[in-house]
Amino acid sequence: QVQLVESGGGLVQAGGSLRLSCAASGSIFSISTMGWYRQSPGKQRELVATISRYGTTNYADSVKGRFTISRDNAKNTVFLQMNSLKPEDTAVYYCNADINGAYWGQGTQVTVSS
Repeated sequence: QVQLVESGGGLVQAGGSLRLSCAASGSIFSISTMGWYRQSPGKQRELVATISRYGTTNYADSVKGRFTISRDNAKNTVFLQMNSLKPEDTAVYYCNADINGAYWGQGTQVTVSS
């Protein structure tokens, strides 16, 4: 059984910063790609950023230069540093991990006020 637990969401003013964390636990031998996705009301879930086990990153165009994804392989944890937040970044953010299959966290709300 694998669990992903996110933390770090909240309410912030435009221009502010937040840092999300996601820790994987359970029967884990190795985690391949980890990532963050987000979903706002009425919209489909979209990719925010991914990072491979070896540190190769990929970002959505909308967050490039503002968000940074990183991971700690020893702790099976992935982070998302979000700077210069905009109201359009408001969404539920979900952690994803490829552990011989796709696993998802429960989501954490990020709200950016104008």
